[in-house]
Amino acid sequence: MEKEFDIQEYMTKGVERVVADAMKATLKNPKESAFMLGFAGASAAASKKRKKAEKNGEHIPPFLIASITSKCNLHCAGCYSRCNHATVDAEPVSQLSSEEWFKVFDEADDLGISFILLAGGEPMLRRDVIEAAGKKKNILFPIFTNGTFMDEKYFELFDKSRNLIPIMSIEGKKDITDARRGEGIYDRLISNMDELQKRGLIFGASVTVTTENVREVASESFLSELSNRGCKAVIFVEFVPVTDDSKHLAPGEEEREYLKNEIARLRQEKPEMVYISFPGDEKSSGGCVAAGRGFFHINSHGGAEPCPFSPYSDVNIRNSSLRNALHSPLFLALQNENILVDDHEGGCVLYEKRDLVEQIMKEGRTKEGIA
Repeated sequence: MEKEFDIQEYMTKGVERVVADAMKATLKNPKESAFMLGFAGASAAASKKRKKAEKNGEHIPPFLIASITSKCNLHCAGCYSRCNHATVDAEPVSQLSSEEWFKVFDEADDLGISFILLAGGEPMLRRDVIEAAGKKKNILFPIFTNGTFMDEKYFELFDKSRNLIPIMSIEGKKDITDARRGEGIYDRLISNMDELQKRGLIFGASVTVTTENVREVASESFLSELSNRGCKAVIFVEFVPVTDDSKHLAPGEEEREYLKNEIARLRQEKPEMVYISFPGDEKSSGGCVAAGRGFFHINSHGGAEPCPFSPYSDVNIRNSSLRNALHSPLFLALQNENILVDDHEGGCVLYEKRDLVEQIMKEGRTKEGIA
């Protein structure tokens, strides 16, 4: 009889592997190694909290994605967030304050959440929130940034708070990066990398993987250049098409298999960098890990959503605890009805099945007498 997949065990081991890889990647940097050693202890303690909760029938994911603003200064081609109107040019109205975000971080720490990915919009527009995050030393905060707001104050903050890790978005070499993100962006990113390396600060890169760049971004030349500039982590994010004319860019089974094999090889042969794939091999994780199975998303206004690619919410952390948000009717329905483990073509099962998610939301409102 085949052993039932244990999502808690899988995600816990994944966290331990990321921390172990990060420690290896920072061995030549005493300051970073000292921080990662301390964080490894905090991560182990958080894992114990999650295991204890699991024994008591409550599942706590190790990851949280926090979109701390919906404002962005760039107009990247094919941006899912702009297409979903989750990212705009103007300053958001009624976005969470830095105090409200710190409350979220506090609750996450108490629950045993080890990683909070700060996203946007462009998260570095919210220096107040990032400064608040820097005070939560038990949590690692990768900051997914376009890199255009990196300045002296941020360099000083990253040096002071080593739990803040800038993850800069890059699409490959100069031509393909500038084509998607705007002219001059590649040179700005390289300049940031050189400055971070000079100061001995850890940073990573986030790559949107498409059918057009998958070979380049997994190539020896591209990854070696990142490594030589001091990059310690590369996060591969599969492109999710939100318009019909961009469907051809979504990685298919062949590209996914290629990337999976390359990442496995890189982890063995080039341990100086950490390699993470999102959503990665869903088959090994028993399906999509959104909606609280492995992570969930909080938007800039406090709505708890399954993931950034599935912007639906039936609870707001302004009037609910983080723990209660994890047990939202929407999250429970997605988990219990096995939607997250359904077969799908592209990089996101919840985006492909958005009509079904909307139906669940509608049924939930009807039951509450709202519709």
